[in-house]
Amino acid sequence: MSSSTADPERAIRRFGPTPNPGVASAYRVHAPLAPTDLWLAGNEGRAPEDASNAALRFDSAALDRYPSTDALVTQIAQRYAVEEASVLVTAGADDGLLRLALAYLAEGREIVLPTPTFVMIERYARLAGGTVVTVDWPAGTPYPTQAVLAAVTERTSLVAMVSPNNPTGGIATPEDLAAVSEGAPHALVIVDCAYAEFASRDLSLDALSLPNTVVLRTFSKAYGCAGLRVGYVLGEPDVIEALRAAGNPYPCASPSLAAAAVRFDADVAPFVRQVRQERAELRDLLEELGFESFASDGNFVYAEGARARIVVELLTGLGIAVRSFPAENAAASAADALRITCPGDPAQFERLRSALLTIERPEAILFDMDGVLVDVSGSYRRAIIETARRYGVTVSGDDIETLKSEGNANDDWRVTQRLLEAAGVAANLEEVTARFEALYQGTEETPGLKATETLLLGRDTLRKIAASWKLGIVTGRPLADAMYFLELHGIADLFDVVITRDDAPLKPDPAPTRLALERLGVRRAWLLGDTPDDLRSARGANVLPVGVLAPPLGEDDPEPARRVLRHSGAGTVLDRTTDLLEILP
Repeated sequence: MSSSTADPERAIRRFGPTPNPGVASAYRVHAPLAPTDLWLAGNEGRAPEDASNAALRFDSAALDRYPSTDALVTQIAQRYAVEEASVLVTAGADDGLLRLALAYLAEGREIVLPTPTFVMIERYARLAGGTVVTVDWPAGTPYPTQAVLAAVTERTSLVAMVSPNNPTGGIATPEDLAAVSEGAPHALVIVDCAYAEFASRDLSLDALSLPNTVVLRTFSKAYGCAGLRVGYVLGEPDVIEALRAAGNPYPCASPSLAAAAVRFDADVAPFVRQVRQERAELRDLLEELGFESFASDGNFVYAEGARARIVVELLTGLGIAVRSFPAENAAASAADALRITCPGDPAQFERLRSALLTIERPEAILFDMDGVLVDVSGSYRRAIIETARRYGVTVSGDDIETLKSEGNANDDWRVTQRLLEAAGVAANLEEVTARFEALYQGTEETPGLKATETLLLGRDTLRKIAASWKLGIVTGRPLADAMYFLELHGIADLFDVVITRDDAPLKPDPAPTRLALERLGVRRAWLLGDTPDDLRSARGANVLPVGVLAPPLGEDDPEPARRVLRHSGAGTVLDRTTDLLEILP
């Protein structure tokens, strides 16, 4: 049997059957390109560290046997005052949803699904061969009971009620639940209560009092154990038995079950109170920043606004990941939206609040000079190449960009020396600097390369920006070189501060960026830079890093440079400095 390594996808299609019609592209969580250390995109809860450590202690002797859910089932049954036959422990609530789809949907059967809602419900329904009948449930509106009932037919097997709803945070009432249960007696009503601990009303007990409902719960949210992948289903014994048959017999690992048993008895009330407080404050802040923010009973806030998409991008520049919902993916809204998980931690929430204010209410805009305000492709970059040539070494633009992408390369004199060293040429830095400066500065008879420098952001545009924000420069240039260019092009008066190598250590050290903030008397600022050093300096000073693609020496492909800037911390990368106007608040 032959195979093709050139096109694995084609080989799979050629030698294997096509997937079932319900198999869609796999659900994937795409990590931001910029490094993020505060993950607020998945609505996971946060267990106290001491509680997490205690929960992870288990009897290692249990590892040689298939796991038993009996102990946890007993705990859950006692909590809800139901018989143990009414409890099924699953691999997260997702596993319960998949089992429901496999057990109760097939070709010719339907699920009524208010949307937007948890995306896996529709995926599982289609995988099982069922038909998905959607009903609009816009953010900020009540559960659409009448529309749901109108969509019920004799083919309806399942009706979804996610309360609190993800991603909007909306809730259904006990009256909604009773009406749907009564109006669709031949169907099973799924009551997804993943976020119930944070809600004003937990529908679990209401659902358990009705004959045709099934309740899903999870340890991933209030209990802070998303990594365990443990959830459970509550329902009539015959339903539970059908769900048991629709999935794996041992859904959870022994360590996960042991940890879940410990956490199940934990007091999550303090965490829930903290989240509710953050939820209210975050909603107010988003409204203040111009978003339409909706009441939420989950551990998150959902908001719509024209700047949702760019705010999500820029937050990654400050190390924070939140969830974006582009308008084209929304079921019932034409607006871009974002969803932010409340961290449940005062310090992390303050960091989030400060980041949102930095993005939407900056007090200053800072600029690197070379490659951002100044086209140096014919000056500094050319001086590096020509200086190296004086030593018999050929250096390309790509060589320069590769070295600068590695960081600690904000000094072009030292960059030149490092390139010579890489070619096996030992050169004294003082001598390299002198040759570089002779080329750059020129003489009375011969103009230097600095004469080729041009302005990348015109005075009128800078003046427009300066009307709303203080402006500053943070550059590795000597003061004399910086001021020569600014005065030559008539823009020196627009900048409130100019920080050079004469004032502070070079970037990536955050000191020059911090000094700019101090001299401007501000706390919140953006910094535009074209190198990893610029972006790392900004991050170190809690300033928003915005990448800019420097004008290339030739017909260079910009994508490698864009990736380098994103991986170095830029939330977004502009094709040119003038694009700044498109993302400013």
